Amino acid sequence: MRIFLLPISTRRTLIYCERAKQQLAPGEKPSWLDRATNKASETWVSFEKAESGWKKQLTTYGNAALRRIPYEEWGLKTLPPLSDTIRKKEPKKSVEVLFPGLFMKEEKVPDILRQLAIERQAMHKKRMIWSAIGAPLTLPFAAIPIIPNIPGFYLMFRAYSHFRALYGAKHLEFLGDQKLLTPMPSNALDEMYTAGLKYKTRQVARESPVPNREEGKEVAQLVEDQISSGKEDVMLLQRWNGKLLAERFKLPDMEVEIERAVEQVEKSLKAKEELAEEKREIEKATGAGAVDAESDSRSDAEKK
Repeated sequence: MRIFLLPISTRRTLIYCERAKQQLAPGEKPSWLDRATNKASETWVSFEKAESGWKKQLTTYGNAALRRIPYEEWGLKTLPPLSDTIRKKEPKKSVEVLFPGLFMKEEKVPDILRQLAIERQAMHKKRMIWSAIGAPLTLPFAAIPIIPNIPGFYLMFRAYSHFRALYGAKHLEFLGDQKLLTPMPSNALDEMYTAGLKYKTRQVARESPVPNREEGKEVAQLVEDQISSGKEDVMLLQRWNGKLLAERFKLPDMEVEIERAVEQVEKSLKAKEELAEEKREIEKATGAGAVDAESDSRSDAEKK
């Protein structure tokens, strides 16, 4: 297993874990949880293939809901859940943490990992419990013929999702406490980040030479200049770059995680900019009104 620390912007980071494929002994069956997860995935895919009807509509709305789940939660879910087996396993192996050294300072990596591990644990625990409590309350929906108990399925999924994120976070915390996380700057990540910031489209990036180290330093300096000029947060990844990163490391599942994270961060930054712009306009209008009122007051005083 190895971990990727992928800065989406200068202030927000996605964690992604590449897990070693589990090798089953001859005759051994996957766990009931793995079987249930695979069955649910197969059912969802079959629903997506429907051309119309409630199955198609369900997957359309369902996929939209999935995209609203915070990327931090999806990232933590890529980590194996912490278990007693993992705690007691000997010898404990160090885990590589790959990150783009030109766009993230190595000395900050331990703090970022620690923050990702602990900041959302309480929230995931609370929401896991409430989702688990709420699921049985939806049983009356099961009495409706033909259409499945969608609210119940959703709450069970959310309970499971929060469970995975919670125990993925606990695993990350455990690795940090045991000093088993080894930060490793990645030249490949530097190249991909540089290409994403230098080129406009995926096609151009594919057809262009791989950026060298000096080009990477120049692009990283441009980002630093934007921060120095007062910009709070600068995007470091593009949505289209997720596919190139996934292809470079031969990790197909990484693509959707990056695309989802970039989309969410872009929306957040846009909303923040719009709010700041609205605030400036209000302050400007209020300031102008105050000046006019003061001017009128002086005119009245002079007349008297």
